[in-house]
Amino acid sequence: MQSKSRLNSVFWPVSIGIVLILQILFPFRGWLVLFIGLGSAFCIAFFWARAMRKSLSLERETRFGWAQVGDIIEERFRLVNKSSFPALWIEMVDHSTIPGDSLSRATGVGGRSTNEWIAHQVCARRGVYTLGPTTLRTGDPFGIFTIQIEHSAQANILVTPPVVPLPTIQVASGGRSGEGRPSRQSIDQSISTTGVREYVPGDTLRWVHWRTTARRDSLYVRTFEHTPASDWWILLDLDRRVQVGSGNQSTEEIGVILAASLASQGLKSGIAVGLVTTGQDLVWLPPQPGEGQRWEILQTLARVTPGDFSLAALLTNAGQDFHSRISLVIITPSMEQAWLDEITHLLWRGVVPTILLLDPAAFASAPSAGPFKAALDDLDVANYLITPALVESFISGKNQPENAWDWRILPTGKAVPVQKPKDLAWKSFG
Repeated sequence: MQSKSRLNSVFWPVSIGIVLILQILFPFRGWLVLFIGLGSAFCIAFFWARAMRKSLSLERETRFGWAQVGDIIEERFRLVNKSSFPALWIEMVDHSTIPGDSLSRATGVGGRSTNEWIAHQVCARRGVYTLGPTTLRTGDPFGIFTIQIEHSAQANILVTPPVVPLPTIQVASGGRSGEGRPSRQSIDQSISTTGVREYVPGDTLRWVHWRTTARRDSLYVRTFEHTPASDWWILLDLDRRVQVGSGNQSTEEIGVILAASLASQGLKSGIAVGLVTTGQDLVWLPPQPGEGQRWEILQTLARVTPGDFSLAALLTNAGQDFHSRISLVIITPSMEQAWLDEITHLLWRGVVPTILLLDPAAFASAPSAGPFKAALDDLDVANYLITPALVESFISGKNQPENAWDWRILPTGKAVPVQKPKDLAWKSFG
């Protein structure tokens, strides 16, 4: 913690010097009284400021090291004054980078005492932010000196995107869209078939139904009652050239929310989920199951920013890593023909994509994605047209934030907590 004092004006020392010279040259009782008064005030101010500089300190603590959009950050501030002189006014300036209302305030603290308060702040946007540093400004009662104390300690906080339920979105199973119900316990070839369909390049010849093939003079393969649960690859398009909207009302933010929510949904169902993004830095997280993968994906999505890598280029370069036994989910606002051509190539290889098409017209004054959705329908590709209203309707009904209190009032009038913050321990800024 660094501190420094500043003389606000040269008026006082110059006035004292002038009065002293006048008293020496023209002795007069009035000059002497004025000299004693000005000098005494200056000395009191000097020692008062010196005491503030040495004895005033700030302690700042927080409960959480991470939060989710919509959660509440709780911080505790404690001003400690070890001097006998009171700090009549203190301006606390907060230099935190987290978006939202500033925690700066004006206060004071008595001699040999403390002043403590708790501040709350809602996490409005994902990202990595710092809490602190903090600057304290105070001074003497006469306004002669200003003391500035730099509290350099700070803490990093990770704000992950919100996870919302998306019951209207069904991810097509790997193998072929619409073939039975996913089952983690089923084997590669079930003993129960449900029908036949036309052969598509990429199908195994072991599934050919020869009797139907001979009767219709065209290759047909069997479909089964169950299909194995396939890994999910979530591909988030963050090409800055196709993003529209601003802030939380942008295709970038809604796309991130969709990716986080789908990943959480899949992992909770026991499915291995991977993530690919085309942002500032290429992110490639292979599918893995479990809570650790969920946390890794949320951390990654908290940090991603748009870049210059196009969706078509990514599908061209990485398409060989996608095989017919995976479920590929593509989240994009792009309506470029180039990536649609790449989707056609994936279909020929047996990859079953699900497209979440962010409608640019719903985010800004841009062409509608309706015609592009029709082209996906013609390819028989599962797709959904996403608007901000779809996601916002779930965000508005989002469960109680994880890092917050929730109370219930009993018939007797007593308030009891039904939810407590996950981590109630205060952590001092390092």
